Amino acid sequence: MHQLRLFFIALQFFTRLPIPRWVGFEPSWLHHASRYFPLVGLVVAAIAAAVYAAAAWVFPAPVAVLLATAAGIYATGAFHEDGFADMCDGFGGGMTPERVLEIMKDSRIGAYGAIGTICLLAVKCTALAMLPPAVAVAALFLAHPLSRLAATSLIWRMEYARAEGKAKPMAQEMSGAEFSIACACAALPAALIGWMGWLPWLSIGAATLAALAAAVWLGRKFKRRIGGYTGDCLGAVQQLAEVLIYLCVLAGLGHGGWQA
Repeated sequence: MHQLRLFFIALQFFTRLPIPRWVGFEPSWLHHASRYFPLVGLVVAAIAAAVYAAAAWVFPAPVAVLLATAAGIYATGAFHEDGFADMCDGFGGGMTPERVLEIMKDSRIGAYGAIGTICLLAVKCTALAMLPPAVAVAALFLAHPLSRLAATSLIWRMEYARAEGKAKPMAQEMSGAEFSIACACAALPAALIGWMGWLPWLSIGAATLAALAAAVWLGRKFKRRIGGYTGDCLGAVQQLAEVLIYLCVLAGLGHGGWQA
């Protein structure tokens, strides 16, 4: 029952979805709920995939992808996209750690954030729109949990960069056992997708390595520039990893421009 409560607390924190009243709330639960961040991704994937599957019966793939993406953004309140935009602004415009953190805390969006988000969403939607419907649905169920596991790895291995922050309650020290639970929440959907033959194992392996690369590359950048990570950094890792996963799935189909 306690583990179920932690999952619902994570769902409430990372999305705008309502949770049952019986769950209740204790501040200490936030410290351990991040283990279910990838499982929250599975819920978001189910919402986006359902919208895509329904829309694809009526509309062309690009329209279905846009509607599915909008549904995912609505479900999360653009939580991760906002973090990515703030990270682009902060790291693009700040020269010192203090200035980077100051810019990232500003609620206004700048040129770096706007351009970065537009490019990110364009690549994400284009990649999904180029996939066959069944493959696109499988890619959603692979990308959302796996990309959130990539973000969770920062909580496990790095220190929070601010004295205070909206994400700090979720960013307390994460044990290896808790991270193992997060890994299981992402690995089980990936294993099912491969076992059912919905995606090739090679694509799943490449997507996993791409998500790891996104976490390592951005994690090192965060460490060098601000000495740790913030909630915006978690969103940036999640978004970059998600896009890279879609690109790996698309590349696995062998539809490169020179092959057309």
